[in-house]
Amino acid sequence: MNRPYLVNFSAITSNSKIYIKAKITISDTSMNKSAMHNVPSTPIQSIKLLSKNLFRIKVKGLSDKNEVIFDKDYDTDSYGNFELQISETINQQNIKNLMLFETITIPKVQIHLGSIIPVIINIPKKIIISDFDKTLVDTKYSTLKEMYYSLNRPLNYFPTVNNSVDILQGYINNNYQPFILSASPHFYENAIRDWLYQNNIYTSSIFLKDYRDFISLFSGKLATKDLKKHGFYKLNQLVEILMMTGIPDDLVLIGDGFESDPFIYLTLRSLLIDHVDPWKLWESIKNHRIFNLNTKQDSYFLTKFYRLSELSRQKNQIKMEIYIRATRENIQKLQSEQFSNPFILNKPGNINYYIADIKTIKSQEQKA
Repeated sequence: MNRPYLVNFSAITSNSKIYIKAKITISDTSMNKSAMHNVPSTPIQSIKLLSKNLFRIKVKGLSDKNEVIFDKDYDTDSYGNFELQISETINQQNIKNLMLFETITIPKVQIHLGSIIPVIINIPKKIIISDFDKTLVDTKYSTLKEMYYSLNRPLNYFPTVNNSVDILQGYINNNYQPFILSASPHFYENAIRDWLYQNNIYTSSIFLKDYRDFISLFSGKLATKDLKKHGFYKLNQLVEILMMTGIPDDLVLIGDGFESDPFIYLTLRSLLIDHVDPWKLWESIKNHRIFNLNTKQDSYFLTKFYRLSELSRQKNQIKMEIYIRATRENIQKLQSEQFSNPFILNKPGNINYYIADIKTIKSQEQKA
């Protein structure tokens, strides 16, 4: 039978708060069916996640003795998304585990969706946020044939960017907590998670672009222009991640030089490290071709931009490293590129550019 399933469920504990984000959909089988059979999933298997449904979610928080100390109901938006922030401590007991139930699809029945132990952001806070496409995997979407392969093949069909993986794993081994932020469609999540696990990269925090935003007239934050322009989406998600984790003591960002990552990461650096006035910085970038914000996005984001600036000023010291993948053909161009913005400075030391060329060697599957 068709029933609600979790598409994803992430919970982060930081600064005595638990931040919860989840997506739910109606399906006749779990989104993780391929993972249960040890078979890498393909994005096409999750294409049904474009469907529209509203759910009522019961969130239960359990203590270390498995006693229910928190029990509240929440409604999702019309696409099954919901996020909330709750206190970590209830009646002097800490929430150690979370359970989710859906309560309106089948009247008088609570459907168990899943359980999760919140990720605790350690002190000192060491966070690494990595892009995925062109950074960890050399994906291609230029032609119809490439789009077909992208949807119908596991991501290990595409070449792995080994240098990037080595950088990411090196920081994880040094106790940095990883987050994956990509502009890939949200129905790529299972395929991306499978690939990460196959490469020994373990994280419950994957942030992808929800393409249902483009068909939501009222609740969506993305506009048609954001189908190709990823600036607003990626900067907004970076800010949201840092609002959930709290300002880190050490922050590492990994991206690629093929699109907008250098500009976006340097924008964040200007806010967190250089402490540029958020209003002046925002006014200088919001009309840039990478962002080109509409009025709704401008008003929605500016408040969070100010809040992040205030939090960063309360921190005594923030260390920040930016890594941008380059190739032998474009590294000199990237290193010398200057932006027509007084606050976005591509000067030596602000970005670590590294070469990660991909050899054109087809796998047996590709040859077939």
